[in-house]
Amino acid sequence: MRRFAGLVAIIIGFGATAAVAQLSQPSTPNSATQLRLPEEFMVFGERDPNVRKPTAIINGDIITRTDVDHRVALVLASNPGAQISDEQMQQLRLEVVRNLIDEMLQVQEAEANEISITEDELNQAYSEFVGRQSLNPEQFATYLREQGSSENTLQRQIAAELAWTRLLRRRVNPFVNVSDAEVQDIVDRLESSRGQTEYRVSEIFLPATPADEAQVLAQAEDLIEQMRAGAPFAAIARVYSRASTAAVGGDLGWIRPEQLPAPLDQAVQQVPRGSLSAPIPIPGGFSIIAIADQRQVLTADPRDALLSLKQVSIIFAPGTPREVAEPRVAALAEATQAGGGCGVANDIASSINAEVVENDGVRLRDLPEALQEAMLNMQIGESTPPFGSLDQGVRVLILCGRDAPTQAAEPDAEVIMARMENERVNRRAERYLRDLRRDAVIEYR
Repeated sequence: MRRFAGLVAIIIGFGATAAVAQLSQPSTPNSATQLRLPEEFMVFGERDPNVRKPTAIINGDIITRTDVDHRVALVLASNPGAQISDEQMQQLRLEVVRNLIDEMLQVQEAEANEISITEDELNQAYSEFVGRQSLNPEQFATYLREQGSSENTLQRQIAAELAWTRLLRRRVNPFVNVSDAEVQDIVDRLESSRGQTEYRVSEIFLPATPADEAQVLAQAEDLIEQMRAGAPFAAIARVYSRASTAAVGGDLGWIRPEQLPAPLDQAVQQVPRGSLSAPIPIPGGFSIIAIADQRQVLTADPRDALLSLKQVSIIFAPGTPREVAEPRVAALAEATQAGGGCGVANDIASSINAEVVENDGVRLRDLPEALQEAMLNMQIGESTPPFGSLDQGVRVLILCGRDAPTQAAEPDAEVIMARMENERVNRRAERYLRDLRRDAVIEYR
């Protein structure tokens, strides 16, 4: 059974949406001033940080240890082979408990408003999700059990998300308005920034105080190490980030550097596309940013070109020694670099016992970064150097055709209005959930 790196997207907030908020420098006085804390004080008693309480009762409803175990299992399934220390496991369990508490509060509030999800609605949503995993329900159920989770765990999460979404549509959405003037202001700003570079940025924010700064920095460095080892950024953000974008995997959307505070705007321009930053000190903690892509505002991007390709592949038998494979790879390189283009690809494949696959309509942007750079300036008929591995096969791409990208679409007022309305709904939803947390009676066991 194959593993699904993307499965972790369901762990916290199935289908969840959140405002794509931008970080901003604090410009208000110390938020603790209103507490009127004494300048000098002593602490009566000590809190043992090693005491971990893994389960909770929220307004009378119980989150069991099994609930927590099953959610943790899904997180770990998203990063197979990762070495998780005892301390990291404790932190992960606490984060999962926090998110389960939020989910329980959402379900309870929906029930208080006489909102329920029928069995048919739940089955349909669950089936749609399973279908996106390219498995049948039996295979997916087996996969979940192999990871130490269950169908019931996932179905409960889906039901909670459906109920919360329906509640927001009733209690929040009708009271959100965006004026035509606000939309026009966005359109004008886009026009004024035409041609400027913007970046697709994701963030993880870890709050820190002077007392725990060193510990949080160490945690940030550990998370970076996990992501460089293969853990999905979005999965880590959902579990650990305390920014409002955590529910959408830390996605900030397309951002121009000047929209970010100084420590981050410099990092955005220095981090290579597809890479992570080191921990960035900002007021209140540390940020980790990832740059997924970059483009010019309202300008056609060469990386959006559609390519027609022929792929010539050599697939090696398991255990093939390198000294046996290298002559065939050299022959592949020599034959494809000699010219002739796509018209001779089939003949080349026959001569060296390779396979040919035709690919039309491949977006340049969708290729791996190294191939994008190699193919940006390739002419029709030219080929890439061989790439791949002995385990997964060695390949060459021959460029058969290139359709230039169309001119970037002009700002769409309706799309902008819908996006702004969605952001405002999500901000109100976060405040709604914050109020539910404040009023809840929560016991830990």
